Amino acid sequence: MTDKTFPKSGRIAAVDFGSVRIGIAVCDPDRILASPLEIHPAERWRESEDYFRGLVKSEKLVGFIVGLPIHLDGGESQKSKECREFAVWLAEVTEMPTRLFDERFTTADAKQRIAGAGYTRKKKKDRIDAIAALVLLESFIEACRYRGEIAGTPVSSAAEGGESLDDESN
Repeated sequence: MTDKTFPKSGRIAAVDFGSVRIGIAVCDPDRILASPLEIHPAERWRESEDYFRGLVKSEKLVGFIVGLPIHLDGGESQKSKECREFAVWLAEVTEMPTRLFDERFTTADAKQRIAGAGYTRKKKKDRIDAIAALVLLESFIEACRYRGEIAGTPVSSAAEGGESLDDESN
């Protein structure tokens, strides 16, 4: 499913939305190189409008990718629901096109990448979410190239799988 409003070029940011930290990575306008940017506290994220609007301006962003945790069977969880809620909020407060993208294995990949970097335990913990956002962004860019269209799903798409996600059944 393509989102015609999501730009096919320009600088985008990937967001790894966690319970404690929000990892952020950005790419260049040609979407060739991606880099981890920073970590933002996840506590009181609903009060971070100015931070994310400022990020759009300072990084000259044209859109956001938000990682969506999916189970191996394709089903979603409570954390998926929280990520969807964050993605809708982010799109509304920044007025930027925002897509959800499967984040399976990003943290595992990030841990592998950071393992040999010589960081202290604390530094690894501080960087892992930004590296996970980097892996997410690289995966999104590669999926777009491979498919020849924008990957992921619009933030307005319905959740799939998981009994607790069907609002009508609760």
